[in-house]
Amino acid sequence: MTSTSIKPKAASEPPSLQEEPKLDWVTVGFFGAFHAIALSAPWFFSWSALGVAVVLHWLFGSIGICLGYHRLLTHRSFQVPKPLERLITLIGALALQGGPIFWVAGHRQHHLHTEDVDLDPYSAKRGFWWSHMLWLFYPHRQFFDYDSCKKFAPDLDRDPFYRWLNKNFLMLQIPVGVALYLAGGWSFVIYGVFVRAVLLWHSTWLINSASHITGYRTFEIDDNSRNLWWAAILTYGEGWHNNHHAYPNVAKAGWKWWEIDMTWWAIQGLNRLGLVKKLVLPPND
Repeated sequence: MTSTSIKPKAASEPPSLQEEPKLDWVTVGFFGAFHAIALSAPWFFSWSALGVAVVLHWLFGSIGICLGYHRLLTHRSFQVPKPLERLITLIGALALQGGPIFWVAGHRQHHLHTEDVDLDPYSAKRGFWWSHMLWLFYPHRQFFDYDSCKKFAPDLDRDPFYRWLNKNFLMLQIPVGVALYLAGGWSFVIYGVFVRAVLLWHSTWLINSASHITGYRTFEIDDNSRNLWWAAILTYGEGWHNNHHAYPNVAKAGWKWWEIDMTWWAIQGLNRLGLVKKLVLPPND
């Protein structure tokens, strides 16, 4: 993909869906630095540090992103008490995948306009690498501008705490890093922040990219979403993507007995504790 020059516009003028954005070198530098530091992990290896990365990958990924940002906030597949919802959303913000309003708005647009090359933020029709990560490096204004995003997440924008998280999620890595350093030194920081973030980014991005290219289809729907077993393992159940696109508001992604969905197990656990209401199940359940 090449970048073309963009004529400056007035702030109030909506962006054209046809214009191609420029490469954002700040974003490239940020992700590049995280990847470079993560590559130093072998020199800081310890089994305890690896364990920290695995635990935080699950906590921030499955509980924060998959359960919180995705199934709870984006699709409202179930409800929990507001204090618990805010705690889960905070965990999602610690994953370093954007604030809740940005993430939810982008994913709602993905479902509204799946694979549309202009209206889907990470359209698979633009190619594997675009849907995997280049959409972040060439940011379209209508997907990254706050005033545009909040229109697709007005329920979250009404909450001052979610607005604060959306603005300050990057700063939350500082207390995480300090806590990890005090607990285990630089090895815990390298594995708990940088290795964890890089692995979680790529596992999450695989749902946008690989799960729209390869795998099997249980439901014949208009988009090319697929059920991809190894992506489901890496993302705690999100890889059953064809099931999800057929019934996006259902809290359960893995429908067949062998479609392992660890995030659904966590939702079931909350349900058994009496913390879940208005749980949306598959039609046959």
